[in-house]
Amino acid sequence: MENKLKIGLIGLGTVGCGVVKTLCAFPQIEIVKAAVRNLNKKRDVEVRCITDDPFEIVNDPEIDVVVEVAGGVNPAFDLLKTAIKNKKHIVTANKELLAKHGAELFDLANEYNVAILYEAAVAGGIPIIMPIKTTLKGNKFKKVAGILNGTTNYILTQMEEKGISYQECLKEAQELGYAEADPTGDVEGFDTMYKIATLANITFNKRIDVTKIHREGITNISAQDIKFADELGYKIKLIALAQDNDGQIDVRVHPMLVSKSNVISGINNALNAVMLEGFPVGQVMFTGPGAGEFPTASSVVGDILAIDAEFGKCETILPMTRCHHREMAVQTDILDTKNSYYISITAPNAMGVIGVIGTACGENKINISSVLQKGTQKDGTAQIIVITEECSERDIQNAIEELKKQSIKINNLIRVM
Repeated sequence: MENKLKIGLIGLGTVGCGVVKTLCAFPQIEIVKAAVRNLNKKRDVEVRCITDDPFEIVNDPEIDVVVEVAGGVNPAFDLLKTAIKNKKHIVTANKELLAKHGAELFDLANEYNVAILYEAAVAGGIPIIMPIKTTLKGNKFKKVAGILNGTTNYILTQMEEKGISYQECLKEAQELGYAEADPTGDVEGFDTMYKIATLANITFNKRIDVTKIHREGITNISAQDIKFADELGYKIKLIALAQDNDGQIDVRVHPMLVSKSNVISGINNALNAVMLEGFPVGQVMFTGPGAGEFPTASSVVGDILAIDAEFGKCETILPMTRCHHREMAVQTDILDTKNSYYISITAPNAMGVIGVIGTACGENKINISSVLQKGTQKDGTAQIIVITEECSERDIQNAIEELKKQSIKINNLIRVM
């Protein structure tokens, strides 16, 4: 076939190999060259030319589209800047790079009239970027929320189903290949933070400063928290949230108690979900596999084919996908947010303890929705669970400090969705 779209691939790991395998069904696309870290590593795919110098890819005049699936910021940032200046279109799955340097890359792409597509960078195989930019373009969005990390969702699901600890579930996830040897990026919420930064950027048409996103992971979630939440009618999920609060954008990542009546609570194991709320559409939810060889390759190849459909046929391809907003969002500090809260407390099993908790809350303008005492321990302490009504984060933190001064131990504080 003449006039094939020529692809240069940076990264030939799990996702890169999936892209190569998937593109076999599309003879109009040719992978000219792939860059890898280790030339001697055995792979179950073949590419015409393999190099360990990725700059060969971005500087090759034969290549039309650079597909970057290696991850990380360095050298990916310099590579993609060079590719753009060489007027090559970009397809990337690199959520960290987009969250940290997307603004500069998109501005550069506009200057050199090339497209950057990144469907795979947010929710793996779930189509979400293109729908927001095309079929949902007519909406004014109020909120985007969801589960954006399969590793943490798998761990929390297994903790719930098996009643075992976070550490036990993490070990199991590592043995099954769901979690990396160093799971920090997933379990501490960094991966999810990068993804919600990009989602908030396109949903609210404002640039998000990733350093201002409040982030908490799942490492402090205990089997008891999972059990108590279940008894109260909730499941615990690591939630990415971005919402418009009268012009300020509240962007954060942290565990939340999600009511069992909320469909997001039913997204289990390695599945992801994204919920959008706006006018006129109301609420819509997208769900599916958020990672893996072929789900992620599905999104990467979809972006490649979108470029192929217009390549060489018009001066500016895929204009609806371009980023034209430059306004920085005013982001809400977590202390200025309002939430309901689950508080797990260990306190002396003595007269007046519940009153002390009530007083600390009352003095900080916090109404308590329910209080549960979960038995007495051998050491004479009691496990107490408090659910509050909606209140200020600043006020709840002040109340927590007051309780600590009264020798009351706060085991966990989790927001309620």
